[in-house]
Amino acid sequence: MTDTLKVNEKTGSNLPNNGSEDDATFAQQIDRLPAGAVLNEDGVPTYMGMCGNKLIFATTATCGFSLFGYDQGVMSGLISGTEFIQTFPACDAGPYVDGPDGFPVGLNQTSASLWQATYTALYEIGCLAGAIFALFFGDRLGRRRIMQIGACIMLVGVLIQVTAFKGHMAAQQFVIGRIITGVGNGMNTATIPTWHAETAKSHNRGLLVCIEASMIASGTMVAYWIDYAFSFLHTSANWRIPIALQSIFAFGLLIGVYHLPESPRWLISNGQLAEGQRVVAALEPAPFDSEEVVLQTRVILESLEGAQKQKITDLLTNGPTQHFRRAAIGASSQIFQQIGGCNAVIYFAPIIFEQNLRLTRNMSLILGGVNVTVYAMAAFLSYVLIERVGRRKMFLLGSAGQALSMFIIMACLIPGTTEVMKGAVFGLFLYLAFFGFTWLELPWLYPAEINPLRTRTNANATSTICNWLFNFAIVEATPPLLTAINWGTFLIFGVVNVCFIPIIYIWYPETAGRTLEEIDIIFAVAYVEKRSYVAVAAEMPSLSQAQIESEGRRLGISDVLEDNKHGGGGH
Repeated sequence: MTDTLKVNEKTGSNLPNNGSEDDATFAQQIDRLPAGAVLNEDGVPTYMGMCGNKLIFATTATCGFSLFGYDQGVMSGLISGTEFIQTFPACDAGPYVDGPDGFPVGLNQTSASLWQATYTALYEIGCLAGAIFALFFGDRLGRRRIMQIGACIMLVGVLIQVTAFKGHMAAQQFVIGRIITGVGNGMNTATIPTWHAETAKSHNRGLLVCIEASMIASGTMVAYWIDYAFSFLHTSANWRIPIALQSIFAFGLLIGVYHLPESPRWLISNGQLAEGQRVVAALEPAPFDSEEVVLQTRVILESLEGAQKQKITDLLTNGPTQHFRRAAIGASSQIFQQIGGCNAVIYFAPIIFEQNLRLTRNMSLILGGVNVTVYAMAAFLSYVLIERVGRRKMFLLGSAGQALSMFIIMACLIPGTTEVMKGAVFGLFLYLAFFGFTWLELPWLYPAEINPLRTRTNANATSTICNWLFNFAIVEATPPLLTAINWGTFLIFGVVNVCFIPIIYIWYPETAGRTLEEIDIIFAVAYVEKRSYVAVAAEMPSLSQAQIESEGRRLGISDVLEDNKHGGGGH
């Protein structure tokens, strides 16, 4: 492996200093293929025998987001189960008495629902802590190492959860395990999108985000059906084994990441030029010393040399760059995803079926599994819609569809009769279908597109932190709300989704088909000319590189455009 370069005194990075020494060092290192590199018959470096698009899709197909989805869904079918309650009696709503309509009502339902929410929601606090850790230490440790550490932490958390036994501080141990598992997941979910973006080519990033999202939905679907399969065991194994099976995904992530490449941008920024160039060559795909690979490596190097160190305060600036507006729009999309009710349904669908729709536990688990299967299938629709329909229309369609679904659920619950309430099942199915191909993917894609390179890391971190904070709030609030106001819960979510529509229509510009430089121009033109950002995005034609540079000089954002030109493209 190549020697690491000395620290650049000007930038504080491990990049070489400017000047002839830089050129000599660069030329020296690009001639040295790292030891242990495997080449195919065309002389292209490979990882696990793959290069080019196969390698790019392999990085996307690692188990990280499947693990995220599995962990989202696994508690849904467990927390109201008899065997789980025997270990954690605080979740028991009993004793039961007949309600006014003859349906059993738990005398401790309010307390039990709060504890069910807490057991589930504290995981999100761990995720928040993990995301913050990745923000501060991700660039120091590298993408692969952070993911490996995250997977190991999740394994520790799983072990703590499944070894909780009644009479031995089971509740405290389980909650600690949930939080630790969340820390690992937060590290992974904060890092994997960056790793994917830095190993992907610019033209297929939208598709790759959709693949990531569909893996979340698929992981959730697997968790639901595993919960159902083990519900026929009448021992504590029926909740211990589903939780323990997370370790399969974690081991898959560990193994996959070990054999796949590090981000070329991270390698080059830390002075490992030859290794970074090897990754660029494998992703391109082209021979290690080919002209296009050498050029791509040099472009990354120059963009990193010229980049200014990001500061949190950069997010608060406006002017032609509109950093604050853009960060706020991106963060709002993550907040809207959560307060729209997605995790109220994903985490608690079996409880809704059993407690609010008064179905049997067996039927509730079956319907929950079918519901998330529809959700996973709907997520695949985004593959063909994301570029053809555009971000704005999908945001608007998803908001309208989710609002309609919530109102259907509400309307079917109001009469209180069993036959009418079954219509709410359709509403829950419809909700996850709309969410699956719109709001599942878009809040992960839109902030990365709308924020410029100079603020993207901090802006995306802010968006992710907002996601976990509101995720915790919704998951913690949903069971008590379902117990206290029943159909009113869905009325609230329906109204909230309706409120998204004017906000998106007025403030969310279209980014589909636009380069990062064009998005910079859109915000600068709207600011300088005092026009609607949405209108400028809709009316501005595609710009050539020469037109972008001319507009950048006119608007005073040439330095921002230069950052994006070098740093915002492919790998």
